[in-house]
Amino acid sequence: MNLDLKWRVVGLETHDAYMNMALDEAVSEGVRAGSSLPTIRFYNWKPNAVSIGYFQGLRDEVNLDVCRELNVDCIRRWTGGGAVYHDFEGEITYSVIAPANIFPKNIIESYRLICGWLVRGLESLGIEAGFKPVNDILVKGKKISGSAQTRRGGILLQHGTLLYGLDLNTMFSVLNVSRQKITDKMIESAQERVTCVSKHSDAGKMEVYEALIRAFTEGKDYEYGTWSMDELARAKELAEGKYRSDEWMYLR
Repeated sequence: MNLDLKWRVVGLETHDAYMNMALDEAVSEGVRAGSSLPTIRFYNWKPNAVSIGYFQGLRDEVNLDVCRELNVDCIRRWTGGGAVYHDFEGEITYSVIAPANIFPKNIIESYRLICGWLVRGLESLGIEAGFKPVNDILVKGKKISGSAQTRRGGILLQHGTLLYGLDLNTMFSVLNVSRQKITDKMIESAQERVTCVSKHSDAGKMEVYEALIRAFTEGKDYEYGTWSMDELARAKELAEGKYRSDEWMYLR
């Protein structure tokens, strides 16, 4: 990996689902055009949201009635992967946007590299974590983080979530989980497969975020930055014109 690259780090922000995904795309365009620095950003989702992978069908994956009732946004990502429930209190999300040629060509190796930064952050909090191909991070055999990646026009975008807390009841009610009623057994089964930072550490959410910043920036030439007027204008345009549109949402 080319460590001579200058990075911009955008600290923890809170946006709605449409702006979060639009910023990733706007910055990808900027990095491609040479007007934006390669970027690492951290963010929350408010309102809470469900994101589905690019190749998924919204109605197949999401209980839209429950989402409306609970004021949970729904969005299609432009990365692949499965449906994810994003909880404002319960997770920290990151994006890495940079020229693809600085990362290993092999997809799994590029995941291993970026997920390794998350693993380092967790280890600095005393949580022993490990990368599990293709794109998960496990703690004691349970998933604590998942990521998704796309490479378009020479730019790599990887974004993923780190679970800080876990609200399985809401998660199951907004996702169409095998089309059955939520049962105690289902919740128990999920608890055996998924975990979160707060089950392994007393660290507050901001402490976890600070540990991630340190791990993601280690060994890099970086500066803290913010969005340019052009990036923000483009992101707003994409949020309204693309990500909120029925055409995009119901693409499949």
